[in-house]
Amino acid sequence: MGFFSWIIVGLFGGILGKLFHPGDDGNGLFKTIILGVLGGLLGGYLGTRFFGMSMTGVNFESIGIAAVGSVVVLAIRRALQSRKKSS
Repeated sequence: MGFFSWIIVGLFGGILGKLFHPGDDGNGLFKTIILGVLGGLLGGYLGTRFFGMSMTGVNFESIGIAAVGSVVVLAIRRALQSRKKSS
């Protein structure tokens, strides 16, 4: 998958991730894309490694994998932020 495909998949994956794990953490468009790309990488790795799935391009499966990964990345980020605030 090319660079721009990752950005597109990351954008949609990040937006879906925010819909499934909403909150007021001030993420703008750029942070949402970064979240989605990181989620796509994580979801792509885990999906390929454990479930035999693959991210082959801009399609529903790839966006879904990126969304699931985005939810995981967002949950980790929030846990780290709340941990930092409580210290």
